[in-house]
Amino acid sequence: MIRFLRLVLYLVLLAVLGFIAASLYSPPVRVAAPPPPPLTGTVDRIVIEKAARRMQLFQDGKPVRTYRIALGFTPEGDKIRQGDGRTPEGEFTIDRRNDESAFHLSLGLDYPRPADRARAAKGGYSPGGDIFIHGQPNALPEGFKLKGDWTAGCIALTNAEMREVWAVTPIGTRVEIRP
Repeated sequence: MIRFLRLVLYLVLLAVLGFIAASLYSPPVRVAAPPPPPLTGTVDRIVIEKAARRMQLFQDGKPVRTYRIALGFTPEGDKIRQGDGRTPEGEFTIDRRNDESAFHLSLGLDYPRPADRARAAKGGYSPGGDIFIHGQPNALPEGFKLKGDWTAGCIALTNAEMREVWAVTPIGTRVEIRP
């Protein structure tokens, strides 16, 4: 009888240790946060932090939305020339909107600026251009997102995020891109 009780005790102890070990190695359960309320009005500023891969929209000086972004395929440093894969740094303005882009919606930045053009002319190369905030390539099925930094120097979001940004960002919106 004592032998039987000892066996049962060992089995219970083994089961408890097994549950503890399993809980340590099982992935955490994510609780989905409720979606944020829809944005209304227009944004007056966009701040992009390249190192953090983050873009924030501001209304009346307060951040109202934050997005994870993809950048150019060589994101460190300021854009110097066409084809370098870098996303430019500095102060820009949204100067055009393109709903027929090869990427899901796009908001153009006024890059290159006069100083970028002068530097490139002096160096004998093209400063590049066509820097946009945009969604995923139109060839990609809806809901898919390319991983990593993959653009030629643009700022990329998911298509759903880009639709939200598009709806509240007029021409003339200030954009600051930080290292």
